[in-house]
Amino acid sequence: MPPAPRNRKPVWKLLGLAGLAGVAATGAVLARNERQRRAYTPDDVRSRLHERHATLAAVPDPEPTPAAEPARGLRGRIGRLIRRRAAAPDPRP
Repeated sequence: MPPAPRNRKPVWKLLGLAGLAGVAATGAVLARNERQRRAYTPDDVRSRLHERHATLAAVPDPEPTPAAEPARGLRGRIGRLIRRRAAAPDPRP
């Protein structure tokens, strides 16, 4: 006697309901974040931007490193060829 076929419909129903719940939860989170963002007054936004600018202006710029002098001769040519091939994109799809 062959086994009875299983009904897979409840599994798909559960997955669909879980997907709908996920979409609803994401929408609720986005709506809450939008309400919080719009709650700022223009003065609040301006003061926050000034604070962020002040913290970024306090960080010193990194000093540039001197460029190494390129190697000459056969060794330099081989090194440049290797670097050029390593930086080139792969032509294969």
